[in-house]
Amino acid sequence: MEEKTIFKSGFVSILGRTNVGKSSIINCLVGEKVAAIANKPQTTRTVIRAIVNRPNSQIIFIDTPGIHKPKSKLGDVMVENAFEVSKDVDVVLFVIEATSHEIGRGDKLILEKIKEAKKKTILIINKVDLVEKAKVAELIAIYQAEYDFASIIPVSTVKNINLDTILDEIEKNLKEGPAYYDREEYTDQTTRQLVEETIREKALKLLNDEVPHGIFVEVEKMKKRKTMENEPFYNIDATIYCLRESHKGIIIGKNGAMLKKIGIYAREDLEKMLGIKINLKLWVKVREDWINDSQFLKPFKLPK
Repeated sequence: MEEKTIFKSGFVSILGRTNVGKSSIINCLVGEKVAAIANKPQTTRTVIRAIVNRPNSQIIFIDTPGIHKPKSKLGDVMVENAFEVSKDVDVVLFVIEATSHEIGRGDKLILEKIKEAKKKTILIINKVDLVEKAKVAELIAIYQAEYDFASIIPVSTVKNINLDTILDEIEKNLKEGPAYYDREEYTDQTTRQLVEETIREKALKLLNDEVPHGIFVEVEKMKKRKTMENEPFYNIDATIYCLRESHKGIIIGKNGAMLKKIGIYAREDLEKMLGIKINLKLWVKVREDWINDSQFLKPFKLPK
């Protein structure tokens, strides 16, 4: 008699300090771009779900904001979200950098939360392409002495090292369960959210350091229309909010050059992602100290 194949499913949160490469790992595993990536701290602000459908499982990843020392109400919300999500998942991925020499303050804090939650945890040592194998072995020994991880996987998103191993190990640690999402889906984000995240990512990559933390993108209008030749396209109007008038000038740039560049890069990405032509218009507005405005931060908070 043929053995019945068990279908597994479950939720997996990714914890780690800012800039350890959590969003890059998610995008590589999903095979689609669902999380903003930029070489700037705190790129991920909200909790994003990404879905990996395998022959015998559905893995729902929850990308969380990077753990950092909050300097605003927004920062408080981000860190609170990251830890809160991890209480209700089946598996935790704890991402650290291979270039670490010891367990730093931020990683110690995450380890304590993992110990409290008592969840199955897989340690991911990212960016192993940057160090010698002996260095990775040392790091593995240091972390093994601290916690009984379900497994420890050295990876590199740049060199595509061990990414499939992550999925195999997660699947091993999941229980039998249903597919929670349609098998064709790869994220629970709306198209509007994907547009906002893409615009913000381009701004993060192009702007200098003091501006990115204070920007927030909101799609004001998004309508599907048809050209004279009956080709569909999206008309999208979006606003980039910033903290100061001086930041507004930087985002717009000389003769509007910077804003134009952000728009071009965002449009190119979105057309590939959504498979449709896009007419994108961007505006910049100042909303002073929005990162400490409780009303403005409501969309960032997890539902209770």
